[in-house]
Amino acid sequence: MSRITEQEFLDSWNKYQSAAAVARDLDVDLRWVYRRRKQLEQKIGSTLAASDFRSPTFTIREHSPRVNCELENGTILVASDAHYWPGVVSTAHQAFLEIAGELKPEIIVMNGDMFDGSSISRFPKAGWGTTPNVKQELEAVQERLDEIRLVAKGSELWWTMGNHDQRFEARLAQNVPEYAGVAGFTLKDHFPHWNFTMSLMVNENLMIKHRFRNGVHATWNNTLYGGISVCTGHLHRLQATLLTDYRGTRWGIDTGTLAEVDGDHMHYGEDEPKNHCSGFAVLTIVDGELIYPEFCSVHNEKAFFRGERIV
Repeated sequence: MSRITEQEFLDSWNKYQSAAAVARDLDVDLRWVYRRRKQLEQKIGSTLAASDFRSPTFTIREHSPRVNCELENGTILVASDAHYWPGVVSTAHQAFLEIAGELKPEIIVMNGDMFDGSSISRFPKAGWGTTPNVKQELEAVQERLDEIRLVAKGSELWWTMGNHDQRFEARLAQNVPEYAGVAGFTLKDHFPHWNFTMSLMVNENLMIKHRFRNGVHATWNNTLYGGISVCTGHLHRLQATLLTDYRGTRWGIDTGTLAEVDGDHMHYGEDEPKNHCSGFAVLTIVDGELIYPEFCSVHNEKAFFRGERIV
């Protein structure tokens, strides 16, 4: 089956989201499709969604599994896990606006979980408390992201999908699959100024995506198994891990959370201590290579960057 290129397979899968349909489209054996799908999922680090609601991976994703971009020299701001909540403007978000306005980065990446989806979570309610509905959350996200867009005019805007973001489309796809393709049923319909993808590959040596490995050694394992510098969110930790081998030096980066670590979206944690840090990453590219990552971090509701208080 070597005549079928990786891109041809992905194009067919993204079109049909069904192993049987892909087998018919490419005129190949069904078992080969399953094997090829598994190989590609391992390679790109994300799941190829299935259109069969019985599938555990069922969701509708109209977002590219990966986008490649090039940046010879410039700055990339990466923030993740904002979990924007109506009426709440975090210290880290305020700092992000300040830094974005000052640095005018070439690229801004909101690295997943801008939308929380608390009311459509697969987890049961913990009590009688109320959470924002989908409309209220969408409006909060729109307001915050418009603030970022307006202070960083000229920046390329990317949103790499997180697991919470996917709740929006997964809930609809699971319950009303007949409405596939209807305007408003995907997140990107509500955010026309932002480009959506599952992962952003920069210069073929820096991968930016919401999540990869888990655990306290996630940043180390991300770059170890990724083979290049890998920038993720999801774990709400703000840190960088250096890895040097015979191929050179690369980084595993966790971009923390743009939300307050004890915000309303964290009530499920039962007031346990959290190994989280509020802030975001500032990545500088020189001659096509990522140099030492920098962070804006929040301590006691004060944001600091390069030794100075920002907010």
